[in-house]
Amino acid sequence: MPLDDFPRYPLLFGPSPVHPLERLSDHLGGARVWAKREDCNSGLAFGGNKTRKLEYLVADALARGADTLVTIGGVQSNHTRQVAAAAAKAGLKAVLVQESWVDWPDPVNDKVGNILLSRIMGADVRLVQAGFGIGFKESWQQALDDVRAAGGTPYAIPAGASDHPLGGLGFAGWAEEVRRQEEELGVFFDTIVVCSVTGSTQAGMIAGFAGQDRPRRVLGIDASAKPAETRAQVEKIARATAELVGLGRDLRDDEITLLEGWAGDVYGVPVPSTVDAIRLTGRLEGVILDPVYEGKSMAGLVDLVRSGEIPRDSTVLYAHLGGQPALNAYSGVFR
Repeated sequence: MPLDDFPRYPLLFGPSPVHPLERLSDHLGGARVWAKREDCNSGLAFGGNKTRKLEYLVADALARGADTLVTIGGVQSNHTRQVAAAAAKAGLKAVLVQESWVDWPDPVNDKVGNILLSRIMGADVRLVQAGFGIGFKESWQQALDDVRAAGGTPYAIPAGASDHPLGGLGFAGWAEEVRRQEEELGVFFDTIVVCSVTGSTQAGMIAGFAGQDRPRRVLGIDASAKPAETRAQVEKIARATAELVGLGRDLRDDEITLLEGWAGDVYGVPVPSTVDAIRLTGRLEGVILDPVYEGKSMAGLVDLVRSGEIPRDSTVLYAHLGGQPALNAYSGVFR
């Protein structure tokens, strides 16, 4: 059915802002780069890309009579922080399973940044020893069972709000938002660069742009360090979302692109190119990136523009997905 027909619980200010990164573009000496700022999209706990997805999931949770949102992520998950904020806004409880997805030595890793904000917002934060993985987790099932045992009605939200029937809708809507902003600005973004881990952000974009029939590429930059799993999930969610919104055709394989080379060996650990990209963007534009997602996708963008793999005559839209609160847990990198 049409995207506008899906119930939505409003959490955003409206369209997220778009602006040119002129000094960065000049420095790279190739394509012109703009940014669309999901970190400035909401008044809830610094926003971020998951807030856009949660508009649909919270509406569904309320319609089903749920009283508790139950989700999962790493210790410094941006997603769990946004679930805590959405729950507070909607008058729901939140249970956050925070697994040790990242082997990071900073002694305040589980006390600052995203997890601190979640605690401030009243979420039930549960630290669990378990490695990174975007699939089903026993600790999450246990949390759902605990809510039921206490007489509550849980609503299950998977990692990144991704592997959920409605997970791709937020960024299918983002694609339409971009089309309207292009008309207002008199610009066409032929290349979108976006970070991919749990998959539904890129997948929603793919499904949304597929209906516009314009010569546009969506380049996913893998930050999971498990690219085969991530690509499979992007493809699955993109196809399901396209069907859900009535695209009316199958997605082509060439519409689903995930590029490797900037994630490092493990999820959540910045590599030299990550730190270089964060410093470069901060010093040229005053735009702050994070070390888990945006630093890696910007590193990819920098190399693709410099090498000419993104042609000089391109106009690129960099999807800034938020996540800066995690920087507090990585302060040792920037000493």
